[in-house]
Amino acid sequence: MRAATAKGMVMNPYDSFKAYDIRGELETQLTPDFAEGVGRAFTQYLGAKSVVVGGDIRLSTPELKAAFARGCQALGAEVIDIGLCGTEEVYFATSALGVDGGCMVTASHNPINYNGMKLVRKDSRPISGATGLQDIRALAEAGVGAGAHQGTLRSLDHSAPYIEHLMSYVDPGKLPAGTLLLNAGNGAAGPTVDRLEAAFQRAGSALRFEKMFNTPDGTFPNGIPNPLLHDQQPVTGKAVREAGADFGVAFDGDFDRCFFWDHEGTFIEGYYVVGMLAEAFLQQNPGARIVYDPRLTWNTEELVASLGGEALPSQSGHAFIKETMRQKDAIYGGEMSAHHYFKSFAYCDSGMIPWLTVLDLLARKQTTLAALVKERMARYPSPGEINSSVADADETMARVRARYAPDAIAESTLDGLSLEFDTWRFNLRKSNTEPVIRLNLETRGDAALMQEKTDELLTLIRR
Repeated sequence: MRAATAKGMVMNPYDSFKAYDIRGELETQLTPDFAEGVGRAFTQYLGAKSVVVGGDIRLSTPELKAAFARGCQALGAEVIDIGLCGTEEVYFATSALGVDGGCMVTASHNPINYNGMKLVRKDSRPISGATGLQDIRALAEAGVGAGAHQGTLRSLDHSAPYIEHLMSYVDPGKLPAGTLLLNAGNGAAGPTVDRLEAAFQRAGSALRFEKMFNTPDGTFPNGIPNPLLHDQQPVTGKAVREAGADFGVAFDGDFDRCFFWDHEGTFIEGYYVVGMLAEAFLQQNPGARIVYDPRLTWNTEELVASLGGEALPSQSGHAFIKETMRQKDAIYGGEMSAHHYFKSFAYCDSGMIPWLTVLDLLARKQTTLAALVKERMARYPSPGEINSSVADADETMARVRARYAPDAIAESTLDGLSLEFDTWRFNLRKSNTEPVIRLNLETRGDAALMQEKTDELLTLIRR
């Protein structure tokens, strides 16, 4: 099955199978027929008798979700549709209901002409390229016939147990009065924000929710919800200042990630949020293990060590982080990309648990987000992740290593290339999907050195 684009180029819809999920253009790649075929292949691969499905607010999502469900039913599976939701609600329901697999139809922060699917097996274990996704692709390409029995479809509102679980991370009655700005970006987060607000009110909380772009709208009247875009960050920052909020939070389209701003409207890099959440969980669980990605590390390692925890590095990517957490019985795992994983949440990522945990931490420490984070930012300054388009990623990586490795005191290839020196370190990684090099760098309290080394490396990378 191949589709022609408006320019006549033939596209293979199965190329929408990526390293961790399925993502592709509507009509040319993602069609109802394609989604139904994936549903059949998914069900056969798992031998699934029961499957949870959910979807985001994109206009194409209901049709694609229904088609995927038909594919599952054709193989005899019971399909439980939990409706409009975030990816983490599919994870939660798959685990809580004890079904054999789950599918979230979403393209998260991708352009409006895209959609996709995120697949998990029993207990919400991830299905990625190395753990079954390519097998499902092969089955879908070959075609899977209908089974002997037609499965059933039923709708289920599973929001109540999900909200109850989220509320276990915070005690609303102990929070001080204040204002929290929440920017749903017209994505799927709005209904969950409303339900949490109601739960806070029932608990007698004095916290006020200032909601922004909270109505789900698949036309994205305020732009695709992607808080990492530099043109979106000032919008949330300004809203935080105008609302007089204690801090602000914004979500991507399927709210498996959340992003923070302090009361001054300053965007907080995800790296420092990892350290903050590690501290929160270690205060409640002394000696626990924390998993982190190797792009930026010193802040996390120092905080975890100071609190008596054990810091464990893992290759970036949700499949690797989740597997490491399960193997090592870690309580929390964090990536600087704003993906945060929790043992208590079936080792899955959530965009709601982080800000609820931060609320609780700030109340217990009787401090502000700005005060808590600024000291860590000054201690380990970083410019954030910087992407560079290159002609030959492998040659560029080799050139950088040849220049810096001889003087390094430590080298790691766990994820890309990490080189460490006395007062600074950097990580360089190739993109999985495009000729792009991603640079992350930090220093020990030296902002001038950070800028010097960043400029130096970028000159070498981009020459």
